[in-house]
Amino acid sequence: MEGGTDPVRQQETARKLNQGKELKDKADAAFKAGDVKAALMGYHQSLLWVQGLDKSALPGYAAPDPNSKNQQKSEIDDILEKIHSNMSACHVKNGNWKRAMESADKAIAKNDKNYKAIFRKGKALGELGYFEKAEKLLTQLKKDNPTDEAIIDAELARQHAKDKERERIHSKKFRGFLSNKKLSTSTSESSERNVPLSTGHATGHIEEVEVEPSPAPTVPDEDKA
Repeated sequence: MEGGTDPVRQQETARKLNQGKELKDKADAAFKAGDVKAALMGYHQSLLWVQGLDKSALPGYAAPDPNSKNQQKSEIDDILEKIHSNMSACHVKNGNWKRAMESADKAIAKNDKNYKAIFRKGKALGELGYFEKAEKLLTQLKKDNPTDEAIIDAELARQHAKDKERERIHSKKFRGFLSNKKLSTSTSESSERNVPLSTGHATGHIEEVEVEPSPAPTVPDEDKA
């Protein structure tokens, strides 16, 4: 029989989907309570139940029309989108920016108008140092989702300030490196002038000593689920 008309497969798919939804609901509650660790674990468990389920085994499933631009999402795709988007929110809370971006991308792949996921991706890009990509993404998001313009503008301003601070620290480190290098070179030249010729190699050449510069000095913020 066809996958979509097999009552046994329909029942099993529906059971797994419901189990995944229950786990997601518990994870949502944990996130709202501030227990990010439990929320992330719950979303992961939910994902294990839902990911890979056969959409054609869902009751009332209709094959997508290849000529239609507006494809109807299945219930499976819908919950997967929400799980990935909420996992991204958890990673943002934990400051795990690479994972936050990856989870946001998976949510966006299910729905390219998931503005929460897009915002989280933009935030993660900025934290990872990709300021130009983050600015481009968030600026476009502001056009697509003017309702949240104030929030997006605040994030853009925060990232601009952080970018300037990183540039300042980098410049300070670089100046320190040049200063140490200049000092090391000066010390080396002074030492060479005071070394007797007899300490050189047997060939009569003055022994060359490379002095490594001293190491550069180091200078010591969501959406609801």
